Amino acid sequence: MLTVQAQEAQTGAEINSRNGSDKLSYYHKRGVEDAQYELRFEAKTKSEEKAFWKEQKAYEKELKERDRKAYRSYITSKKEVYTEHYDHCDAHCHHDDYFYTHARFYYYQYNQPAYYQRTPSTSTRINTQIGVRTPSVRLGL
Repeated sequence: MLTVQAQEAQTGAEINSRNGSDKLSYYHKRGVEDAQYELRFEAKTKSEEKAFWKEQKAYEKELKERDRKAYRSYITSKKEVYTEHYDHCDAHCHHDDYFYTHARFYYYQYNQPAYYQRTPSTSTRINTQIGVRTPSVRLGL
């Protein structure tokens, strides 16, 4: 059986017992921790990787539905960590395919592995398309 846990579970009583600023502070810190874990995460199999990211997205969706302010604090902190990581991410970072799919949500420049994206093009190529249409002539009888 495959078990991957993106976060530790918390009871509703624990979350509801926090006051507003403590709760936002908690989710901000939680977002930083989760983002750092995601950046270090290396799955042993594709199914483990897929399960991890699916669980992570389910957690974020559930948090968004339950408490939008906490969700915004959580996502904002994750975006900050992903942005900071992007600045020094290169060939030494070995992220999986699903990472780039999900990282785009947190930082727009994660379209593909950074070490591919940052390599300057060795050749300049200009593509142009020219279309020529011939007039059609119809004769009626």
